[in-house]
Amino acid sequence: MSLSEDLNAAMKEAMKAKDSLRLSAIRLIRSAIKNREIEERRELDDQGVIGVLSSLAKQRRDSAEAYRQSGREDLADKEEKELAIIQEFLPRQLSEEELRALIETAVSDSGAAGPRDMGKVMKLVTAQTTGRADGRLVSELVKARLGA
Repeated sequence: MSLSEDLNAAMKEAMKAKDSLRLSAIRLIRSAIKNREIEERRELDDQGVIGVLSSLAKQRRDSAEAYRQSGREDLADKEEKELAIIQEFLPRQLSEEELRALIETAVSDSGAAGPRDMGKVMKLVTAQTTGRADGRLVSELVKARLGA
């Protein structure tokens, strides 16, 4: 079953259960996917859908953080609940140890020696972690590994 089909089934379940938060989050996801399909003039495959979901998850994390800094816990909680729903449709997230192993492999494969080679390493690691890890965390780990 494709991710789009999973989303449609989840939306129907949310309607039947009268779960308004879940329903609105799934509708938001489907809308973002439809917008991307219109932009690209093609139907998205699962990899494209994962890209959209990753973007939405990042937006929710950033918004929750901004709301917390502004003292708006109610809005931050809503963003985190939406984030949890979005993450249900993303592949399993990589642990920090798994990320470090991927980074080590990328460093040895690219022959990276220092901070100037961060782009090479990030290109290799990002291709393997799309939708499975937070880009900011990956970037921080690569910087730390390369001694930037």
